[in-house]
Parts: sequence; C-alpha cells; structure tokens
Amino acid sequence: MPGVKGVNESEGEEIDPETAESDKSSNEDSDSSGSGSGSDDESSSGKLFEVDEECIDKRRSECLHQMADLEKQFVFMKEQLFEEKSSQIDIQLEEEVSDILKVLRLTNIRHTLDAENQASKQNLNSEKALLWDVIKCDLEDKIRRLEEDRNSVDITSDLWNEQVNLKRNKRKCDSQFVGKRKKPVTVSGPYIALKASKQSSEYEFHAPERVSCRFADGKLVFKGASFRKGESVYIDDKTQQPWQARVISVNTSEVLLQKVDGGYSRIGIGDLQCGKYIISHQEIC
Repeated sequence: MPGVKGVNESEGEEIDPETAESDKSSNEDSDSSGSGSGSDDESSSGKLFEVDEECIDKRRSECLHQMADLEKQFVFMKEQLFEEKSSQIDIQLEEEVSDILKVLRLTNIRHTLDAENQASKQNLNSEKALLWDVIKCDLEDKIRRLEEDRNSVDITSDLWNEQVNLKRNKRKCDSQFVGKRKKPVTVSGPYIALKASKQSSEYEFHAPERVSCRFADGKLVFKGASFRKGESVYIDDKTQQPWQARVISVNTSEVLLQKVDGGYSRIGIGDLQCGKYIISHQEIC
C-alpha cells in the first residue's frame, strides 16, 4: 500500500541488507495479497455502478412524470385563463352591444315621435285650412244673400214709394177735378158713343217683373246661364244698340265689363234683376 511503501522507503536508509531482503519477500507477499483484494474491490464497484444506474433511471422516470404533470397543469391553467379572458371579453362586448342597441332604439323612438308630431301638425293645419275654407264659403254665401236681400228691399222700397206718390198725386188730381164744375160739351154731327170699362179708366201701377240673377261660385248666373271672368258677352241696356264687352270681374253686388273701345262699365246685380240690363253670350237682335 502507498502508506506502507512510504514508511518502508523512509526507513530503508537505516535498515540492513538482510532486513531489506526480508522486506522484499514480505512485499511480494503483500503484493500478491493486494492483487487479490483489488479484484474484490472491482466486483464491488461494478455492483455499485449497476445500483446507481437503476436509481438514475428511476429518478429520470420520476422527473419525466413530474414534467408531464406540470405540462398538463400548465395547459389546463392556460385553457382556464383563456376561457376567463374570453368570457370577460364576451361580457364586455355584450355590454357595448346593449349600449349601442339602447342608443339606436332611443333614436328610433325619437324619430318615430318626431314623425308622428309632424304628421299631427300637418293634419291639424289641413283641418284648419278646410275649416277656414268652409267658414269663408258660408260667410260669402251669407254676404251674397244679404246683398240680394238688400237689393230686393231697395227695389221694393222704391216701388212702394213710387206707388205711394202716384196714389197721392191721383188723390190730389181727383180732388181738384171734383172741385171744378164740368162744362157741357156740345157735340154736333153724327154721335158715336164709346163705353169705357172701369178697369181701363183707372191707372194701375204694376211692378216690373224680377229676373233671376245671382252671384254663385265666382260666376254670374243670369236666367240659368253662367258668365265667368274673361268671357265675351253682349249687353242690352234698352236705350241704345246692344254692345259687346268682356267680363273683368264678378262679385256679389256688381259686374265689371270692358268695352271694345277700351272703356269700362259697371252693372249692378239689382239692375240685372230689375230687367234694366240684359246680358247674353249671343248677339242680341
């Protein structure tokens, strides 16, 4: 052994040759015994190496199993984290979509309300316009009737005044004739007796016949014929020759006419009703 060799070498300087020989022999014996013990050590070290390989393989398999478990856990945690994130994103998207739908629905409701308000306003305005038209037509009709009544009242009052005046004049004349004495009338020659009836001897006043004439729907209706603005007509005033004219305007009280020579003439509805004027589409002979 190295320790023994070192001791022998350190002490070899003081030992005799005899002792050296004995030492050599002893060393040989020891070498032979050492070679036997070395073979035993090699067999034991081989067994230890085999045991170490088994432990290493077992440890390796355990590490692989642990690594596989860790990979499975990592994948599971990764999937779980992905699902959580995706669920959060879905919730956020649903909230955003609900907000957008809310805004759009409110906008749609607002537009519908505005459209209904506008339609109701237009309907109200149209009904107001129709009502005003109806009221206007009624008022115009009433005004026309009042004008006709006024004209007829004026005519009847004039006729009544004339009748009263004529009766008064007749009474005055009768009283004057009664106061005077009648002188005898001398008749010579052949005698012709005429007998006059009582009706023919008395003066009777008859009112002129009224003519159907009125204003209706923006036109003049005279004896059933209609005369509108812009039409050419013939007028007979019973004092001169009938003359041609064009209707300029018609209202409830009078008719405005333009003559051929450019002059203008106004004829009242009352004059047409009294027969003072005659209007016709055809030339009056």
